Amino acid sequence: MTSPTPQTFALPTLTAMVVGSMVGAGIFSLPQTFGRVTGGLGALIAWAIAGGGMLMLAFVFQTLSRRKPDLDAGVFAYAKDGFGNYLGFASALGYWTVCCLGNVSYWVLIKSTLGALFPIFGDGNTVIAVAVSSVGVWTVHFLILRGVREAAALNTLVTVAKIIPILMFLVFVGFGFKADIFAANFWGGPDAGSLFDQVRGTMLVTVFVFVGIEGASVYSRYARRRSDVGLATLLGFVGVLCLLVLVTMLSYGVLLRPDLAALRNPSMAGVLQAVVGPWGAVFISVGLIVSVLGAYLSWSLLAAEVLFSAARMETMPAFLGAENRNKVPFAALWLTNLLVQVFLILTLFAEQAFLLALKLTSSMILLPYLLVAAYALKLAWSGATYAEKPKGRAGDLVRAGLATLYTVGLIYAGGLKFLLLSLVIYAPGTALFILAQRERGQPIFTPVERLLFAFAVAGAALAIFGLATGRISV
Repeated sequence: MTSPTPQTFALPTLTAMVVGSMVGAGIFSLPQTFGRVTGGLGALIAWAIAGGGMLMLAFVFQTLSRRKPDLDAGVFAYAKDGFGNYLGFASALGYWTVCCLGNVSYWVLIKSTLGALFPIFGDGNTVIAVAVSSVGVWTVHFLILRGVREAAALNTLVTVAKIIPILMFLVFVGFGFKADIFAANFWGGPDAGSLFDQVRGTMLVTVFVFVGIEGASVYSRYARRRSDVGLATLLGFVGVLCLLVLVTMLSYGVLLRPDLAALRNPSMAGVLQAVVGPWGAVFISVGLIVSVLGAYLSWSLLAAEVLFSAARMETMPAFLGAENRNKVPFAALWLTNLLVQVFLILTLFAEQAFLLALKLTSSMILLPYLLVAAYALKLAWSGATYAEKPKGRAGDLVRAGLATLYTVGLIYAGGLKFLLLSLVIYAPGTALFILAQRERGQPIFTPVERLLFAFAVAGAALAIFGLATGRISV
């Protein structure tokens, strides 16, 4: 029997992986999530900060793809090379958890969308909603087991399909845009708080919609040409940023901010309905389901790839590096969907399941992003990899420094609550790292890593205490 031919992805496929990963549930909820906390000016500032910061991060991924072509596993490989085994593991664990949490948010939003027609689904976190979502999880699971090539090809088609309703939304809402409503929304109103608070309140939302910018980097081992990785990242980022800004700002010209804040998610449906009538809500709802299913497929692929690559680099236990005859990392895929299933069940106990998944996803991605930016900063500062090709070092240093500052600022903007909740995942998840280190016969922690683990355990204990006493609510 012949073995499967090696899989390679061309630039359009890699770009579709980036766009497909980024355009999911978040863009369809932007009018409501921004309307809850800010007006037009705050939104413009937030997108300027987020766009600038994420552009620097996109440049970082592009630079690292050139400077470190041997590190072809993506996000966590940079953290491991720059800061050691434990932080490399933490980056992989955090990124994998982000994929799982993002997938949960997708199912919640799909069922919330259907809940407008079928009340039995509620806001996406009823028993029936979780049961139907679970069927979907395992259906996609067995689709992916048939082969990554087939799943990636389907993702490219779905990515094209889901952009169409977003573009049509922009056209209709553009015609329905009213300057007087936009002007009334511009400052946010007396109940929106200070401009600083308005901008800060949007930061985790902007992170959520940009998660996936590293999609091409994660799949760099499949790239037909290494240079395509950085280019796909930049192309995907610029295209998605334009869509995000337009959806947000045009919505402020259709409904007053309190009305935007009161919309049911997907709130793009409510905005379009206000312009064209009830069919607009149905149209966007169908588009959302296509979009979210496509994003779910992308994130399922990414999640399994992260665990598989980490196992191959001896950062995760060896069993996660197993493949089936279709070259699919089946053990990593099984563990991924088991965690998604657990998170889905936990949504039964959260009043605002989608918002919780959104903010926790954004919080968990910050450590992987920070470590990538800091690694690029370390390379440019020390001159490593620049001896033979010194051109561009100063620019790389500035961009990596700005990306690092941006991610640190996001951690502050997210607040202590979600930082502590993320440690509830990082601390027990370290069991996988301990198992991997024992398999290799290596000491489990260095002295510095032992301190980091102690910090994670203390933070997790504090979070659990807060949840138990009601001081931290979900």
